[in-house]
Amino acid sequence: MRFSVLGSGSRGNATLIAAGTTRLLVDAGFSGRELAKRLAVVGVEPAQVTAILVTHEHGDHTRGVGVFARAHGTPIMMTEGTLGACARLLRGSEEVRTYRAGYPVEVGELEIEPFITVHDAVDPVAVAVREPATGLRLGIATDLGRPTLQVMHALRGCDALIVESNHDESMLWSTGYPASVKARIASSHGHLSNQAAARLVVELLSAKLTVVVLAHLSEESNTARLAKSVMEGALARKRFKGTVEVARPDRPTPVLDLAILRERAGPRQLSFF
Repeated sequence: MRFSVLGSGSRGNATLIAAGTTRLLVDAGFSGRELAKRLAVVGVEPAQVTAILVTHEHGDHTRGVGVFARAHGTPIMMTEGTLGACARLLRGSEEVRTYRAGYPVEVGELEIEPFITVHDAVDPVAVAVREPATGLRLGIATDLGRPTLQVMHALRGCDALIVESNHDESMLWSTGYPASVKARIASSHGHLSNQAAARLVVELLSAKLTVVVLAHLSEESNTARLAKSVMEGALARKRFKGTVEVARPDRPTPVLDLAILRERAGPRQLSFF
């Protein structure tokens, strides 16, 4: 399994996951043209995308979904609630498949395990994506107001995690945002802070985890350097020897090959003692 976060932040979010000939796009929060451009950076043609899975209806996750699907004949996967909320983006000619949280679905050589999250959207989900042939597993949880027990259970045992590290708590309250916006971001239906993200990943640590990608960073109340420092500091105390990457809003991350990263890490890469 290989993956790249094509971009992440308030301006757009999309992640490409590949296994064999399968190419799954999780969210399509950039314009159709921009999505094609970013796919080209990681060596993928738009026509190669097997399906687009949408986690919730917010524009930074859906902006290009209708245009891209119509242009390239790409199936779209949404929950019923998200489909209803995205009606204005669709014209009826798209191939739409619905799925439900708690019920795994297969897309080519990948198995997707969607689960409910807490966020201010109609029917938000996060996903764990598994490659049955290798057992490799990637968890994606952005727009996560708080890590519920269900979220913790669904993300355990992952080889890689893409987790939002949205804001620094001090910087958030110092921004020029209206008080209501600050309260929403910091609420249990908003976004995880750097510190909350670090606590979540520490709780999820296992001998399998080889890479953590920090996503959905705020450009107003966070920095890549700060988010990475908080996460690496928390993981260093647990002797984590894997990789911490930061997803940028303006360009894709490198393509991360989980099989190669697993081989480099060896059979055990951390100790709790």
